[in-house]
Formats: sequence, structure tokens, C-alpha cells
Amino acid sequence: MQNPDARKQIEIKNLNLTFNKGKKNENKALDNVSFDIYEGETFGLVGESGSGKTTIGRSILKLYVTDSGEIDFEGQDVQTMKKKELAAFRHKAQMIFQDPQASLNGRLTVENILGEGLDQAGYSKDKKKRRQKVLDLLHMVGLNEDHASRYPHEFSGGQKQRIGIARALAVKPKFIIADEPISALDVSVQAQVVNLLAKLQKDHGLTYLFIAHDLAMVKYLSDRIGVLHWGKLVELGTADQVYNHPLHPYTKSLLSAVPEPDPVKEKARRVQSYDPSFEKDGQERHMVEVEKGHFVLGTEAEVDRYKDEQR
Repeated sequence: MQNPDARKQIEIKNLNLTFNKGKKNENKALDNVSFDIYEGETFGLVGESGSGKTTIGRSILKLYVTDSGEIDFEGQDVQTMKKKELAAFRHKAQMIFQDPQASLNGRLTVENILGEGLDQAGYSKDKKKRRQKVLDLLHMVGLNEDHASRYPHEFSGGQKQRIGIARALAVKPKFIIADEPISALDVSVQAQVVNLLAKLQKDHGLTYLFIAHDLAMVKYLSDRIGVLHWGKLVELGTADQVYNHPLHPYTKSLLSAVPEPDPVKEKARRVQSYDPSFEKDGQERHMVEVEKGHFVLGTEAEVDRYKDEQR
């Protein structure tokens, strides 16, 4: 759970990003997005494909340069960092990728894959220490010494993702962006990887931005959840608030699509359709705090209606 006395580690303020600006295929990927992530918490970011989740993660690491807005990490604006500052920042912030196969170099052994990060941290001068650190990282993610000499194609999907997690941990980061880290894995393996992430967070005091489209899994792991639609943050609150007391119709639609483990409840479940046409009416919409820590996007009239529907 999030520590109530924790300080802000990431502050995202009024972030805007448009791809292919000025062209026919112009795409507004992020639209005035603002939220904070606190030290030691897991902030879940959910939404359908194309909603802007991964774009936010990549923007935080300055893999994308935004049009406007700020991304502050421990008081420093990431967008204005130069080469040296950026290199130091990326020791503190790392990413776990969605597809473990595509993110691992198939020509390198696991030892060399993990060693690349260690070399950046200065372990390359001492081969013995470097080797021991690789073995420590493998042990940390539930793999063993024999795996160090193998190549990525020799592992299952879950094992490959464990290697990806170990690589992210190699430089001892404080903050990790987990970009749909379980969506490419078998259902039987997903819970193992999620439990590993939870254990690593507890053991090492990590902060996570957990990106996913599965609200049920995000609720299990997250302290707070932000819901994205068309590049806009439409709802933000604690996991309990968003999951058990959703306000925005888009959030309700997402939740209605979550399968129920109980066959009787699953048979009775009805998916709520979402009509986004009202979002294009030209009216100004702002994030409004409906209850402590629970925000929803809307006009004044819409927010009043959302409140009434909750009563």
C-alpha cells in the first residue's frame, strides 16, 4: 500500500503530444494529462489499445519528446535534461517491455544481456564481481546459475520476462515502468510474474508505473489507478474507488468487460457499451475531485450527474 507520508517521485503536468503534426494522419496521442506518482507506490494506468498508455511511459523516459507540459522526476524536469543528466536519470528509471522475446537480443547469452547494464554501472572493470552480480540478479528473479550461459530462445515466455525484469534491476533503479509486462504471457504464468513484481517492490522499495488493459490485474497490484481514453485521463483514484465505485461511463464500460470467475455471475454479466460521441461536443472538461483522491473528467453538469448516479 502507498505510504501516506511518501513524497512525489514523478509529477506529470499538462502533458501534450501529437504524432505526425500537421499531416493528414495527425494523431493527438496525449491531451493535457496530469497526475503524480508517489515513492513506493504502484500507479496503474489502464485503457484500451491506442489510448496513450505506452506513450506516457516512453515520454517519462524521454524516448518521446512531448509538445508541451512537464515531467518532473524528484524535482528535475526530464524534458530539459541533457546527455549526462539523462544518463544518470536512466540509472534511476527503467522499463520492462511488453514482449520479452522482442526486447532481448537473441545473439547474446543471458550473462551478456544483463552484463550490458552492469557495464554502464561500472562492473566491467572487475569480471568476477560482474559475474557474481549477474548470478545475484538471476537468483533475485527466480532463475539459476545455469541460465546465465543460455540464449533467449531456450527459455519460455515467463522465463524471458524474468530476464527482462532482471535487466531492469541491474542498475538498481528507484522507478520502473512495467509496460503490459504480462499481456504476452500464458494465463498460468501471469500470476507468477505479478507476484514476483510485488515481492521485488517490497524487498527493494521500488516505485512502479504499471501499464495494462486488464483492470482486474491492475486492481490487484496497484495502489492508485488512472483510466485513459483517447489520450485523456478520464478518471483517477485509489484501486478501491475506481474498481468498486467507478464514475466515468468509460471506466464502467471497461469494468463491465472483466470476466467473472463465478460461472453464475459470468452468465449474468452484461457488457456496457460506451458511446464516446459526447466527448466531441467542443465543451471544456476538467478533472474534478468528487471525493478525497477520486477525480473524474467532465463538465460541471456531467460531474453532478456522475455523483447522482453513485447515490
